[in-house]
Amino acid sequence: MSHLQNLLLDSLLGTKHVDSAALIQLQERSLCVASPGFTVMPSDIRTLVNGFAKNPLQARREGLYFMDKDYKCVRADEYSLYAKYENTGVIVVKTGLYLLVATYTEGMYPSVCVEATEKLGEYLRRKGN
Repeated sequence: MSHLQNLLLDSLLGTKHVDSAALIQLQERSLCVASPGFTVMPSDIRTLVNGFAKNPLQARREGLYFMDKDYKCVRADEYSLYAKYENTGVIVVKTGLYLLVATYTEGMYPSVCVEATEKLGEYLRRKGN
């Protein structure tokens, strides 16, 4: 297992409030690593990358179509996208090289998912990733 995958599993899934996680390479727009069983399709990668490429207000207005669901965007700025669909959600944090994606499901605390994802994103930015 790679160092990056270990980071995902320990820092995010280890909280028990992140259902699945992935790192997407921004330059190549491709999946770098993901938690077991989490498949992010190329169309979903495009959606997430475009969420940052557009004006954040536009992402908030339009929401995100991710993994066959229309998510309502509740936060969008140059470094973070938070979106929810019913009792589930997706948190996306942009670093220099990656998009860090974390999802939560019903029964999990979104605030813990957000905090863990933002902290790992900050760590990756400090490391130059």
